[in-house]
Amino acid sequence: MTQQTNSKKPSTPDGQRTVIAFDFGLKSIGVAVGQELSYSTRSLSAIKAQDGTPNWDIVEKTLNDWKPDLLIVGLPLNMDGTEQEITARARKFANRLHGRFGYPVETWDERLTTVDAKAFLFETGGYKNLSKDKIDSKSAEIILMSWFENKYL
Repeated sequence: MTQQTNSKKPSTPDGQRTVIAFDFGLKSIGVAVGQELSYSTRSLSAIKAQDGTPNWDIVEKTLNDWKPDLLIVGLPLNMDGTEQEITARARKFANRLHGRFGYPVETWDERLTTVDAKAFLFETGGYKNLSKDKIDSKSAEIILMSWFENKYL
């Protein structure tokens, strides 16, 4: 895990922070928000990307709307824990989030989140529920839930 600091926002105590998670992808970046105090999470609209580059204005609007204390970026790893080509791209995205907006950013292992997201969405709505943006944002929500569980449970 990587942690970067120097947030523009005053520090909120651990356990009381608003956290936004991103599921990095080359064409779509899933987004979810959560509250540490209640361990509640919610999928937000995925952000379209072009070769991994999002519309930074939409990212900024999301950050301004939710005013998070911390950002989490899912780190795509192989099943054996080794890195793959997209792992470096996800790290670069995390670094850019920090550099552009000044929020602390952590990366978090996202293995199997897409599989879990598809299974959940299929169970709750069948095939019609399996759109790319829903899968990506549900994956971001699962990344965030996993981060909460590891940190607090």
